[in-house]
Parts: sequence; C-alpha cells; structure tokens
Amino acid sequence: MGIHVNIGEAKNRLSELIAASLRGEEVILSKAGKPVARITAIADAVAEEKERERAARAAKMKAWMGSGKGKLGPNAGDLICEPEYTDEEIDNFSQGF
Repeated sequence: MGIHVNIGEAKNRLSELIAASLRGEEVILSKAGKPVARITAIADAVAEEKERERAARAAKMKAWMGSGKGKLGPNAGDLICEPEYTDEEIDNFSQGF
C-alpha cells in the first residue's frame, strides 16, 4: 500500500519519508488528494543503508554475547555434567525392549 502524504505534510516529514523509501516502502506525494510524485531510493543508497543496518545489528549481537563474559566464575567447568549412563548400559537397556 505504501505511504500517501500531502505535499505540505511531506515538507515537515521529509527525513522520515526518505528513510521509509530507503527501507523499500513506496512513498506517494499528493496535491489536493491526487497523487503527483513518488519518492524512490537510489539503489546504491539502499545497499549502503542495508549494510549500515546489518553492521549495527552485528555490533548489538556482539555486545550482547560478550556481556556474559566472565560471569560464570572460575568454577564454570564444574557445571558440565557427566552422563548418567555409559553407552554400554544404554545398549543393554535397549536390548531388553
């Protein structure tokens, strides 16, 4: 469907409308209720914007994953549990069925 705005309103929201077009949304400008123009992004600008968004998401993920570093303490290896049964015991159980 896209975004439809009056030219007067578009003057106040130009940055927002350009950002929307960079995200791939269709932006239509109207005068007296009739569509008269379309704001479209240049392909290179879209690619650059997507790359910036990807880099920002990657930085957030890296920060989030690193936020737990060192919080388990020096005995974190103690959290690793040994298996309750050996492979041989499991095979013996399965043979009984």
